[in-house]
Amino acid sequence: MKDDWLDKVNWAQDGLVPAVAQESGSGKVLTVAWMNREALGRTAQSGEAHYWSRSRGKLWRKGETSGHVQKVKSIRLDCDEDVILLEVEQKGGIACHTGRHSCFFQRLEADRWVVTEPVLKDPRDIYKR
Repeated sequence: MKDDWLDKVNWAQDGLVPAVAQESGSGKVLTVAWMNREALGRTAQSGEAHYWSRSRGKLWRKGETSGHVQKVKSIRLDCDEDVILLEVEQKGGIACHTGRHSCFFQRLEADRWVVTEPVLKDPRDIYKR
């Protein structure tokens, strides 16, 4: 069967697996999200990252409202077969809903979190409805 490769993934009891989006070229981790079987299948089929939103309880394509699409260069499965690594080209240079390049913009310094990346675009301008 064509989708047998999805059976190799060690899905959690809730049917999800964490997915790390890593920027092609720089190797920078842009975001971590969740995928279900459909999201991973659509990602492989379309070449664009699809995720499962736990808060909204629905499938979503990265960039569907913001325009900041993640073009997938490769899909990898870790040694325990329970984490997906996506190598992506981040369209628009913004991966985070806060308007930053990466979701990992806070670094622990001594006993406090310090913001290390600027907002590239105001989220109110990104997510106009």
